Amino acid sequence: MAAENIDIELRLLLDAIYLKYHYDFRGYAAASLKRRLTNAPARFGCQTLSQLQDKILHEPGTFPTLLSYLTVPVSEMFRDPTYFRSLREKVVPLLRTYPSLKVWVAGCSTGEEVYSLAILLREEELLERTLIYATDINPQSLQRAAAGIYAADRIAGFTENHRKAGGRASLSDYYTAAYGRAVFDKSFRRHIVFSDHSLATDSVFAEVQLVSCRNVLIYFNSDLQNRAIGLFRDALCRKGFLGIGMKESLAFSSHAQSFVDVVYPDRIFQKRSEP
Repeated sequence: MAAENIDIELRLLLDAIYLKYHYDFRGYAAASLKRRLTNAPARFGCQTLSQLQDKILHEPGTFPTLLSYLTVPVSEMFRDPTYFRSLREKVVPLLRTYPSLKVWVAGCSTGEEVYSLAILLREEELLERTLIYATDINPQSLQRAAAGIYAADRIAGFTENHRKAGGRASLSDYYTAAYGRAVFDKSFRRHIVFSDHSLATDSVFAEVQLVSCRNVLIYFNSDLQNRAIGLFRDALCRKGFLGIGMKESLAFSSHAQSFVDVVYPDRIFQKRSEP
């Protein structure tokens, strides 16, 4: 009975969040949400999700903190280096054929993926004609991403990933280190637009040549995965590219036939040229 109560309370909490704040987590995988919310009631001085629901309805100032439990702001630069190496070797040569480029990083979290792509494009001499749309539903994550500041103790791992990804320079060329922090070159910001966008409720906002949305779909149920992939398909130009996470798949999506494999082990796909 307790488990059934938790399921009911979770559904009511998500409904309340949607109706009050217009954030839609109802299509997220329930098991993942339960794990993330395990410690949330205690954090807010509550014993149950029902009490937490009451609190966020009547104390709006608590919602931004709860949002950090509902989203997953965990990433690293050049995560899964072979993905970036494959982009460099298989996708960049085709991106060079466009006079200007637009890239969409969906679910950008705190910006590590965005700066990784910006660095790759700079090394391939494409950044000057590129605009990167970096979107997420968490305003706090977007603020951190826009700042481009990361703890210095993370830089060694970022540097090794960059090397494995085929980096053409030293990662240290792109940041300044001081006081235990690494601040990435502000010039990258000229080519990045950070904006809130929900894959659950929002629409396509631009035509792009590349969508990178990695390790986001795994947190969605099948219906929401299908919606997101449909958005990516609609946003991509003819023969545009889509990159997803290593543990994610297009196989069960109704949009699967809209894509062909480019580098399947790294989950890079290309939109078919025909309708």
